Amino acid sequence: MNETVAPPGAELRARAEIDLAAVRANVRALRERAPGAALMAVVKADGYGHGAAACARAAVEAGATWLGTATPQEALALRAPGTGVPDHVRVMCWLWTPGGPWREAIEAGVDVSLGGMWALEEVTRAARLAGRPARAHLKADTGLGRGGCQPGEDWAELVAGALRAEAEGLLRITGLWSHLACADEPGHPSIVAQLSLFREMVAYAEGRGVDPEVRHIANSPATLTLPESHFDLVRPGIAVYGVSPSPETGVPADFGLRPAMTLSASLALVKRVPGGHGVSYAHHYVTPGATTLGLVPLGYADGIPRHASSSGPVLVEGKWRTVAGRIAMDQFVVDLGGDDPGAGARAVLFGPGDRGEPTAADWAQAAGTIAYEIVTRIGSRVPRVYRNEGNEGNEGNEGNEGSGR
Repeated sequence: MNETVAPPGAELRARAEIDLAAVRANVRALRERAPGAALMAVVKADGYGHGAAACARAAVEAGATWLGTATPQEALALRAPGTGVPDHVRVMCWLWTPGGPWREAIEAGVDVSLGGMWALEEVTRAARLAGRPARAHLKADTGLGRGGCQPGEDWAELVAGALRAEAEGLLRITGLWSHLACADEPGHPSIVAQLSLFREMVAYAEGRGVDPEVRHIANSPATLTLPESHFDLVRPGIAVYGVSPSPETGVPADFGLRPAMTLSASLALVKRVPGGHGVSYAHHYVTPGATTLGLVPLGYADGIPRHASSSGPVLVEGKWRTVAGRIAMDQFVVDLGGDDPGAGARAVLFGPGDRGEPTAADWAQAAGTIAYEIVTRIGSRVPRVYRNEGNEGNEGNEGNEGSGR
């Protein structure tokens, strides 16, 4: 078979290295974009695949005073002992369904989102049981058409109900908020329309007596490009991890951001094959001539998008290679063009891009998706290895590593 053998002490099968110094630097850069607003670092979906607790700590060290999650379980995990998230940092979650753990959230001091009367009714019942008021943000649907309360009579009913609950000591209205639909498309007419409607809905609530701690609508692209959207609080998500919200918005370097995740694997096998050799399922790739093939031990079960078959880029020994044929559940192949780096050689799928490697944006283009999906889908079989976990003074120390999920 003429294959090479992995040397003793070879690296992990695969690893996602997370540079926490990059996370801290990104948060500082985002704060500079919105100097008059507090910053909520969104750490939902396990910190967009980077590790929620570790990235939350790094964000707080860089000045984030809020943390955002989608589900209440994510928020409660941040409030659990041992996460290292200071008690003074506010944690908010917004994706609630009927029967959710409202009481647990109230008792943990988590800020919750209310987008309809059913949620207000459930949270006030939970507040009675908990014996303390809930901290709640009223969400307005200003045009995204997902969660949130519709303007007009629905908003009036929610505001009135929340004020009654506040008067009874069951609720503290801590925020008024919404979410933008097209902030990643500069100049889209919906942006001005949504901001205008948000101001109207905020003015209505405040005119009825609501006195929120924060008003907020800005996501990552709005934080970066729409200062008129910053209000009291900005909620960057993907930008915290150094990934651009969209090609139209700009590349990370345009905003002083650096991607924090580098995904790599050790080649499991390198072998020589003749021309005309089929590669992977269905033989969608056939070698054009005698060559060498490298086996990368990552697949769609690890989050590598199958849609990037025959197009995903990989850096091996300083050269860009392309996925040869279909990406399988646990592995895929690259054509090394006759080179023989040997088993155990490092194959870098994506990283910051400044060492010649592809980026998550390159994989997004290859798979016909967005960079958000590329980083968030990296699965639990891939260990996260943290660099620069220490304080600001250790940010240049690349040897400061820790391993975790």
